[in-house]
Parts: sequence; C-alpha cells; structure tokens
Amino acid sequence: MTIPMTRTSSYPRRVGRSVAAVLLGFVAVVVLSLGSDQVLHMLGVYPPWGQPMFDPGLNLLALSYRIVYTVVGSYITARFAPHSPMRHAWALGIIGSVVGVAGAIATIPMHLGPAWYPIALALAALPCAWLGGVLHRRQGE
Repeated sequence: MTIPMTRTSSYPRRVGRSVAAVLLGFVAVVVLSLGSDQVLHMLGVYPPWGQPMFDPGLNLLALSYRIVYTVVGSYITARFAPHSPMRHAWALGIIGSVVGVAGAIATIPMHLGPAWYPIALALAALPCAWLGGVLHRRQGE
C-alpha cells in the first residue's frame, strides 16, 4: 500500500503573515503621514484642519513626505513579507493606488486644494512601492 503524497512549495503559504505585512506597511504610511500633517498644523505651517490648502509649496511639501513615507511603508511590507517581498510591496502599491484614486474622486469636487495633489498621490503609489521593494532587495545583497 502506498500513501499518496502532495507536492508542497519550498515555502508554505502564510496568508495571515502576508496580510499582516501589507497591513503593517499601510498603517506605517497612514500614521507617519497623519502625524506629520498634525505637527505641521500645530506649528501653523498648514492652515487649520478642514480649511482648503491651495498653496503649491505646501502641497509639494505634503506630497514630498508622503512619497518618502510610501517608500518606507513598502520597504516595511517587503521586510516582513513571509516570501516574495517584491510581490508584497506591489500589493501595497496597488492598494495605495486604489485608495488614492478613490480619494481623488472624493476630494477633487470638495475644492480642498489643487486637483493635481490627489492625482499625484494616486500616481505615485506604484513607483514608490517598487522603490521600497528594490531598497529591501538591495539591502539583502
């Protein structure tokens, strides 16, 4: 009598750890972004919450640190991924793009600032995710 065997991959699927890695990266981006926003509001650099911010320089400042934080979040996702770090970073990038597009659709009609800002956030998500994954890969070399 023979016992049937199934082939397993070199790494077992760890869906929970994969979800946790992507969630950790996402939370890092959100916490860092909102924390920086709050500090800049408290310092009077940004107008009070709820008021429009049309100054291109202030919007570029916000876009700049959000880009850095998105790269950091993607790096964190890749670092904690149980396997295929770049695939996990891309997953975060796709989620970020979807959230960014939804945010742009929701906020542009509200006239809270220039329309290019939420569009730029949505467009930056995938390149930032790629860069975070690449930085993680290069660290391992």
